[in-house]
Amino acid sequence: MPCPSSSVGKNVGKYMLRPGLLTYPEEKLLQFLGQFLGIALRADIPLALDFMTCFWKGLIGLQIDMESDFKEVDVVTNKFLQDLEKAANEKDFLSLLTKFSLEENQEMESDEDEQSRYCHKFTHTTLMGVEVELIEGGSDINLSWENRLDFIKAVKQLRMDEIVCCERMQAVRCGLASIIPIQLLSLMTVRDIELRMCGLPTVDLDFLKAHTMYQVGLVETNPHIQFFWQTLESFSQENLCRFVKFACNQQRIPCTCPCKDGNADTTHVPPYPMKIAPPDGSSGSPDSRFIRVETCMFMVKLPQYSSLDVMKKRLLYAINCRDDPLSG
Repeated sequence: MPCPSSSVGKNVGKYMLRPGLLTYPEEKLLQFLGQFLGIALRADIPLALDFMTCFWKGLIGLQIDMESDFKEVDVVTNKFLQDLEKAANEKDFLSLLTKFSLEENQEMESDEDEQSRYCHKFTHTTLMGVEVELIEGGSDINLSWENRLDFIKAVKQLRMDEIVCCERMQAVRCGLASIIPIQLLSLMTVRDIELRMCGLPTVDLDFLKAHTMYQVGLVETNPHIQFFWQTLESFSQENLCRFVKFACNQQRIPCTCPCKDGNADTTHVPPYPMKIAPPDGSSGSPDSRFIRVETCMFMVKLPQYSSLDVMKKRLLYAINCRDDPLSG
């Protein structure tokens, strides 16, 4: 499910496990997700999956942090509880409940006093939108200045149980354990596991350039090769990601390579190295020809365009056109 904080513009595009009762079909799907992640880890094929930090912590067996993870997942509830906790007196406390009620569009009766109009119970809404009792009989217990700290503690516990999502995470870990030794995850940090499985949503152009081979007589100093790199340098990250998709049919590419870690220069992790080669055949003017790729080999077949403008025009067409049956 999308991160709840995305409703206020925080962690937009991030996902977490959906809390709630686990059905048998869901368990099988989550086990498949774990296997999918395991294959990505073993094959060094990054997946375009943006999970919250709490997901990666659960995957490698780290404890969820009550402060930082709660704040990242549900910034609205976290702010509400912080304000309740900081209330200096009962008047400030009632004002906060009034403000919260207005934001929730609760109806109020004009002939009732302030406390009864904004009467909160010992209940709270789950991340799935279901109102539940925080303690037994909570729907009959009013939230007051005296019991506010118990209310705050109960809401935090509810959210932490939803964030940990124990049964669902266990299903993912079971699937992962069928592909790789699960004990190895304890050697990795949250950042390590996320980078290995999902890479980065951005393209490191310097890294890509350092892992490029030139074939059939081409060299980096050729004018059209220079035009090619100048064009990529002018691209936004969105267009660079489109180029990667076009050239090797992957959403993301690895951000590390064995050759960078002291191994032989010929040791690369797929899809590296990128290869640049001349186009097939020699008929027609180079400026009238299109860029072709062989995605399985991460090979770009680049015509000898006469100028930077022509190169940019042809490259933009290639990465944005889906009508070309030979495009990546």
